Amino acid sequence: MKDSNINNPEIQNPKCGTLYVVSTPIGNLEDITLRALRTLKSVDIIAAENTTHTRGLCKHYGIKVRVSSYNQHNQKKKAPELIRKLKSGANVAIVTDAGTPCISDPGAYLISRASKEQIAVTAIPGASAVTAALSVSGMPTECFVFMGFLPNRSGKRRRELKKLSSEERTMVFFEAPHRLVAMLNDLRGIFGDRQMVILREMTKVFEETKRGPVSAILAQLSTEKIKGELTLVVEGNKRKEKNHAIRRDVLKKIDNLLQKKKISIKDIAYLLASEEGLNYRHIYKECLARKKILQGFKVDSIDQETHDQ
Repeated sequence: MKDSNINNPEIQNPKCGTLYVVSTPIGNLEDITLRALRTLKSVDIIAAENTTHTRGLCKHYGIKVRVSSYNQHNQKKKAPELIRKLKSGANVAIVTDAGTPCISDPGAYLISRASKEQIAVTAIPGASAVTAALSVSGMPTECFVFMGFLPNRSGKRRRELKKLSSEERTMVFFEAPHRLVAMLNDLRGIFGDRQMVILREMTKVFEETKRGPVSAILAQLSTEKIKGELTLVVEGNKRKEKNHAIRRDVLKKIDNLLQKKKISIKDIAYLLASEEGLNYRHIYKECLARKKILQGFKVDSIDQETHDQ
């Protein structure tokens, strides 16, 4: 089966099959397109991130095509095998556990290999947790930033969040239940008490949406057992840092902590940003400036710590 509107035929090998990137439901099995069902029934092989999960979908819709494992652990071994089948004329569909392949899921490696071999690659669009979450968030969606899963370790996660602290666009993250509270604490500490939306188990029976500032959501979660897949939509930075003055009492706290010399400038900035709900980067810059003043240097002198930014 070949779609007429796939890649430029001048750069494709007509003897090869087609690699179809097929979107599948993110929860509710009814959220699948007629084209996706037709494609899955017609291809020779379905390369699936989780074969058990995909076989359940296939059984539900009477799809009897062979399902083969393809995931982040075996992709370098399985990709050459799938490329050989495609070059022999077989059509292959790649699917993930939920939603669109290659969006925080394996698949990009196989698609890159197929493209280099002049094998046709075409998208069969459908469900996506990213766009579903944005559509009900009520936040600006003209431009947004999708970050997927941030690093597991708090230090690395905080570094990534610091890079985003001045981001004005709406941000979308994926998160696991066991890391959610730590993620929200880091968010509040670095971004301040931003508005956000958490969507859990979208399209499923126990779908749930929480809205409000990070602090309010954290308070709710303290009494709940968190389960299911989570998508976070976070408000962009609406403050213009150059016009934002830090309160005098916060400046005094900075001076006191600097004079005690018990914690680093980074830790001072993180502590005060968390306590006061202020922007981490703005506090950090103010700490650097006030340290230089306390040491008797000019504010615009070079400070080695600025290289951390």
